[in-house]
Amino acid sequence: MPVATANITEKMGHTNGTTNGDMSDYVIPSSIPEEPVTIKRKPYVPPKGSKLLNPGTARANLAPSEEMPHGTLKNNWAAKHSHQSVLQQHVDFFDQDRDGVIWPSDTYIGFYRLGFGVILSLIAAFIIHINFSYPTATGWLPDPLFRINMVNMHRTKHGGDTGTYDNEGRFVPQKFEEIFTKYAEGKGYLTFWEGVDMLRGQRNVSDPIGWGGAVFEWGATWLMLWPEDGKMMKDDIRATFDGSIFYVIAERRAKGLRSTPTSKKF
Repeated sequence: MPVATANITEKMGHTNGTTNGDMSDYVIPSSIPEEPVTIKRKPYVPPKGSKLLNPGTARANLAPSEEMPHGTLKNNWAAKHSHQSVLQQHVDFFDQDRDGVIWPSDTYIGFYRLGFGVILSLIAAFIIHINFSYPTATGWLPDPLFRINMVNMHRTKHGGDTGTYDNEGRFVPQKFEEIFTKYAEGKGYLTFWEGVDMLRGQRNVSDPIGWGGAVFEWGATWLMLWPEDGKMMKDDIRATFDGSIFYVIAERRAKGLRSTPTSKKF
């Protein structure tokens, strides 16, 4: 771009743009009135002084947010799981014997411990293993026992998701934050209908597997959290991505307590 044109772009002062906190005369046009969806769905821009550094850089083993810039610290989660990608952490709860292989029975037990009951736990185990067993296989032949290999969990990424997991199973804070800036007006929670809007907005064309996968995952998340006030809290969702909330919910259910500790930080 010629210097003169670049200067005009920097000084033009887009009313719908975003100003970099360190360069007040530089405007990043993130929306245009001719395309209303760019105004409605706002990208995440870290506020000045944010502790969430380089949010567009994927984290291999941490799931940070604006409010939790160091990821999950409760019970030393981040340190204990530093050897796993965030996507592997997400399914760690279901690996009952810690051998890196998740059997259909493991998934059933995991969902049952989270309160899904017999029927829904069976359905979840069937859907998950019929779709994810072969992509995570260690060879060309399918596993007749439909096991899932955690070492290849990154192969289970599908279209129509939020992009919070990248194709290698890392966690992208920028994409996580945009769940809320794009679909929840920047609030610290997501309602049911905002979640529906998100699922519609994230769909890719001609991708029924991706559509179904996203609906299943977010539907299961809603049922698991089951917010009494209709609000899925931001940190509960973040802790779902790294799997830490599964242990909390299972422990609380075993004690007969309310399953979703929305008032607690992870």
